[in-house]
Amino acid sequence: MKIATWNINSLSVRLPQVIEWLAAQPVDVLCLQELKLTEDKFPLQALQDAGYPHCAVFGQKTYNGVAICSRHRLEDVQRNIAGFEDEQARVVSATLSTPDGDLRVVNAYFVNGQEPGSEKFSYKLRWLEALRLWLAEEMKNPQPLILLGDFNITADDRDSYDPEGLRETIHHTTEEREAFRDLLALGLLDAFRLFEQPPKSYSWWDYRDLAFRRNRGLRIDHVLVSQSLQAQVRSCVIDKQPRRNERPSDHAPVVVEISPAKRIDPNPKPLTPSPIPGFFG
Repeated sequence: MKIATWNINSLSVRLPQVIEWLAAQPVDVLCLQELKLTEDKFPLQALQDAGYPHCAVFGQKTYNGVAICSRHRLEDVQRNIAGFEDEQARVVSATLSTPDGDLRVVNAYFVNGQEPGSEKFSYKLRWLEALRLWLAEEMKNPQPLILLGDFNITADDRDSYDPEGLRETIHHTTEEREAFRDLLALGLLDAFRLFEQPPKSYSWWDYRDLAFRRNRGLRIDHVLVSQSLQAQVRSCVIDKQPRRNERPSDHAPVVVEISPAKRIDPNPKPLTPSPIPGFFG
């Protein structure tokens, strides 16, 4: 199973790019952020025609908006963080029902925060704490959980093209990184860091100053998985190709591949010896 997260920065503008990417990379689940449209404007038919009949959408006009588009049935859909009053459409979660069992998927567009010391930054910290408390309850359930989306946080210095020059600026502050570590402390793992990755691997590049061409980027799009899934995570990669499109999103998709654990037959059948020495059929 492949699950992807992609801040599309306006689905109405970039729907053709999404459909084209899904044809080339037929993931099982696509989580989108920054839809920038209301639910009645969501292109459900186009996604269904592309092979994604199950969509959980939480839209908002002009800003924000998140969606989970799936080949598999979605159940127990929830919008935003339980117990946290928020006018912004930032979180949609659902239970993914597959032949290999259920998986709780939480797709989140984290608060940007603007700059340290601002009211928007204070809102970001409150939002992060509410998310942590809510997820702590969610993770008491038996099914594994995956949290993914645009976090607007660099987890550590490896995730920034200029860690010294940008230290303690937005996406790089001590408070944001501590909040990221607090999420990991719930029993989550950064799927990207489970594997050896090329240096200077980023998922976002500013539109200005030839940032993508110069690879002056940040890794702020993350996939966190329950520790129980660690042995099943086969890969986690950033697909930079869509960033090369004409009028692209400033984010690239991040794709995690999860395979079910191999079941061991408690009563295996004995192998039948072959007449050829050293060969077993």
